[in-house]
Amino acid sequence: MSGILEGKRVLITGVLTEASIAFHTAKLAQEQGAEVILTAFPRPTLTERIARKLPKPTKVIELDVTNDEHLARLADVVGEELGTLDGVVHSIGFAPQDALGGNFLNTPFESVATAMHVSAYSLKSLTMACLPLMQNGGSVVGLTFDAQFAWPQYDWMGPAKAALEATSRYMARDLGKQNIRCNLVSAGPLGSMAAKSIPGFSELASVWDDRSPLEWDLKDPEPAGRGVVALLSDWFPKTTGEIVHVDGGLHAIGA
Repeated sequence: MSGILEGKRVLITGVLTEASIAFHTAKLAQEQGAEVILTAFPRPTLTERIARKLPKPTKVIELDVTNDEHLARLADVVGEELGTLDGVVHSIGFAPQDALGGNFLNTPFESVATAMHVSAYSLKSLTMACLPLMQNGGSVVGLTFDAQFAWPQYDWMGPAKAALEATSRYMARDLGKQNIRCNLVSAGPLGSMAAKSIPGFSELASVWDDRSPLEWDLKDPEPAGRGVVALLSDWFPKTTGEIVHVDGGLHAIGA
């Protein structure tokens, strides 16, 4: 039986460690029949080392999503390797330390601008860089952390994720005519490298122990990876501008 991504070609960003959602997305995508190419920044060698743990060998390209030169050459580099693309996974988020950890009211705009550029605007710039390879349509999937609420310690990453969610909706509006779907997976907290960079992360994560209807495991990124792979597949052919929650159901619970 063939996999749900059989014959698809997918670019995946954000593979930093085996604990990342992006790594599990890449692993599942390969297992489901996709050809995968990875991008990495700032240390491609780190991603290359982690990529050796995937089921099949895959190329790693250096890509800083805030660097216009990197973005301008991306389609040529990926095109040489894969020819075309059917899917793009945006698993990129960053905020300077002074934009996190309870410093919300004192964060300078320069740091806010960095968080917005890397974490939200890059969904648009990455997709546009890949667009020449998506002549037959395709699926863009990003990762968010529910921006409906103000979370402890998360500070300016919250507005950055809100901007990401709005960006995805506008992209869904403008790319639908090219049969390109844009959706997000809103994952619960995981003990990834990104999480560890947030001061007081354990305080945020502890909410899930008390309120999540389904048991939530901080050490298991696979459910979120499965959500991404499902949205990359043809099983959601008319779904765009959507946010699929893979968070144990916590988003539905008031108190």
